[in-house]
Amino acid sequence: MERAQFIFVLVMAGLLAASCGGGGGAEPTADEAPAPAADAKPAPDLTQAGSVSGKVSFGGDTPKNARIRMDADPVCVKEHSGIVRSQDVLIGDGGALINTFVWVKSGLEQYGFDTPSEPVTLDQKGCIYTPHVLGIQTRQKLKVLNSDGTTHNVHPLPRNNREWNQSQRAKGKPLIRSFPRAEIMIPVKCNVHPWMKAYIGVVPHPYYAVTGTDGAFSIENLPPGDYVIEAWHEKFGVQEQQVTVQASEAKEVSFEFSG
Repeated sequence: MERAQFIFVLVMAGLLAASCGGGGGAEPTADEAPAPAADAKPAPDLTQAGSVSGKVSFGGDTPKNARIRMDADPVCVKEHSGIVRSQDVLIGDGGALINTFVWVKSGLEQYGFDTPSEPVTLDQKGCIYTPHVLGIQTRQKLKVLNSDGTTHNVHPLPRNNREWNQSQRAKGKPLIRSFPRAEIMIPVKCNVHPWMKAYIGVVPHPYYAVTGTDGAFSIENLPPGDYVIEAWHEKFGVQEQQVTVQASEAKEVSFEFSG
C-alpha cells in the first residue's frame, strides 16, 4: 500500500472511532447552542421596495489556482477525469469574479425577519464542497449531504457560533445544523480530505447573494433606506459601498477587485 493511502486509512479509522460531534450513522442533529429569542422588531414595509444589483469583477492577470491531488483517496480520484484545481479564484467571461458574497451589512437594524422554513443545502460531490460559497439566515437549517462513496468529516470553524465537527459516512444521512448568530464568513473544512473547503455567510436577514459565472448579483425586495453593501471574496478581502435606495428604485452597484 502506498504511503499516502496508508496515512489516509489511519486518519479514517481515527475519525470514525472518535469524531467530535458523533459518527456518520447518527441521526440528524440540530445546533445545540441556545438560539436567541425571536426578533420582536417589525417586518419592513415592502409596498415600495426597491433593489440593488450589479456585477463584481476582477482586474489584472488571472491567477492560476493550485492543483488538488486526491491520490490518498482512490474514491475521490475516480470522480474526476482530469486535473482538479482549487476554487480560490474563479474568473468568468469579461473578468467576472465568481463566488463573491454580497450582502447588506447595515441599514436594516430596525427590522425583524422570519426564519425561512426551507433549508440551505451544502453537498459533497467529487470530494469537493458544493457550493463553494453560500449564504444562510440566522437560525435557518443547513442540510449537509454526502453524495460521495467515501467518508467525509464536516468541520465548520466559526468565531461567533459554536464549532462542530461531525463525520458523515458514504451517502449517509444528511446532517442538519443551524447558526444562531450572524457571522461573515465561516470557513468549512474536511478533516479527512484537507483540500476540501467552503465558506458560509450567516446573516440576520434575507438580503444577500453569491455571484455566479457572470459575476452578477441581485438583492431584491429591499425597503427604501440608506445601506452599506459589502462584497467579500476569500482571496481579495472586502469592499464596501454606501447606497441610498429610493421608493421602488432599482439601484446599480459595481465592485472591482485586483490581485
